Amino acid sequence: MHSPLFLLFIAAILLLIDAYLLHGLRAALAKKAIIHKRRFNILYWIFCVGMITGLLCCVYFKLNVGFRAAFMMFFFVSQVAKLCFLPFMIIDDIRRLIIRLTSKKSKAKIAAEENREGNLNISRSEFLMKAGIAATAIPVIGLGAGVVSRIGLFDYHLKHVDLYLPNLPKKFDGLRLGQISDIHSGSFNKRDRIAIKGGVDMLLKEKPDLIFFTGDLVNDEASDIQSVYDCFSNITAPLGVFSSLGNHDYGDYHHLTGLPRQKNREDILRIHKNYGWDLLLNENRRLKVDGEEIGILGVENWGKLSRFPKYGRMDLAVKNTDDLPVKLLLSHDPSHWRAEVVNKYPQIDAVFAGHTHGMQFGVQTERFQWSPIEYLYQEWAGLYREAHQQLYVNVGFGYIGYPGRIGILPEITIFTLKSATGPSPKKQA
Repeated sequence: MHSPLFLLFIAAILLLIDAYLLHGLRAALAKKAIIHKRRFNILYWIFCVGMITGLLCCVYFKLNVGFRAAFMMFFFVSQVAKLCFLPFMIIDDIRRLIIRLTSKKSKAKIAAEENREGNLNISRSEFLMKAGIAATAIPVIGLGAGVVSRIGLFDYHLKHVDLYLPNLPKKFDGLRLGQISDIHSGSFNKRDRIAIKGGVDMLLKEKPDLIFFTGDLVNDEASDIQSVYDCFSNITAPLGVFSSLGNHDYGDYHHLTGLPRQKNREDILRIHKNYGWDLLLNENRRLKVDGEEIGILGVENWGKLSRFPKYGRMDLAVKNTDDLPVKLLLSHDPSHWRAEVVNKYPQIDAVFAGHTHGMQFGVQTERFQWSPIEYLYQEWAGLYREAHQQLYVNVGFGYIGYPGRIGILPEITIFTLKSATGPSPKKQA
């Protein structure tokens, strides 16, 4: 995650852009009386400052998950809308500047001619400003259409990744490892069952030797999974399915306490057990193939951001694993990798995470990716390397908050383990 100073710098830039956009609004709506009233300015700045304050609160405070997800989406929609307006303002200002630099007439005469032009018909400046305002509707309409159509939610994207591990025993060379993450079953309903099973079938058709599920089975409570419970019951693999908990699996966002909290945890553990998944709670397993072994480790959720709990105990997860040549770690939140694993546990070869969803909004191609989430998470999608250690971030199977995925599709990852030193991962953040 970026430092508080960096985020404050971004906030200052956004406020400067807001000040510039206010100038454009005044030009576009010059004939409207409301634009010249003091209360318009007050309301405008309350909105702008409030949005940035809300963003900072979402980053640094533990807020209700539904509110946070909705606010973050609304914030980025509003920023995209502003960016649609910005080019029209810049074009108009450049046009004005060129006219004033090349014209022999005084500024007063140029302004008078523009006013006369505006009285006869719509001026060029007014046209550009109104076109800019119209352009701001594009992202709003697009995201609104996404809500209605639930765009991209079930457009499962299969990714194949070669994972090079120099110390990998020969018996594991070529082994296929599947990963899914962030199912968020509370976001689905019974009508989604066929589509969900289609995604599960895509995973199983790849015939992975083992499977990792890296957390967030539910949105808030164990009961979330009831309507789609059987959709995931046939996720099995010859060498086993290993799982971990995500920040949503603890019931923290409904502030459960006492017996309800204990029962929720027991129910979550029971679901993993009924599925036949080996849930790793700050512990490890030895995976053996023809006499050779590697370590599968799993920690409970550990998030660098203050609103996310730090239940993970790496000291327990690595216990009695020193003799294993390769150690693969399931850790839901990718910020854990750089904040603790890289610094304190160099024996971990690869970490498998989820959590970010790629914010379900952005651009992702083989050579380029961008999402607003990168301003919160340094590693948010794909493969990363720091010295000999690697991290893979899966952008999720399900969704939460905004009921759509634009540019960042739901992901099923298939790794092929290779006992060699491969090329460095492409820089993705």
